[in-house]
Amino acid sequence: MNKHTRVWSLQDAKAKFSELVRLTQSEGPQTVTIHGAPAVVVSAIAQNKINFSDKTGADFVEALSAGPPIDFDLPERPAANHDRDFRFED
Repeated sequence: MNKHTRVWSLQDAKAKFSELVRLTQSEGPQTVTIHGAPAVVVSAIAQNKINFSDKTGADFVEALSAGPPIDFDLPERPAANHDRDFRFED
């Protein structure tokens, strides 16, 4: 959280939303907390624009690897036969 300019309680963020937006645009991402725990980070759109024209698949894999671990189970792949029984009702 230390990389964000300011931490806002949800109540303050709602009451001072215009200021939150202005500071996000001028100073960078702002963290909003609920009951003292970080809930969301607000960031300006202009800060999120990235030129991907020079990026490769390896860059994508590296970026994913640098992020937090993904903790979910992937569904099983369907069987090789993708045909499904289906009847049209009249």
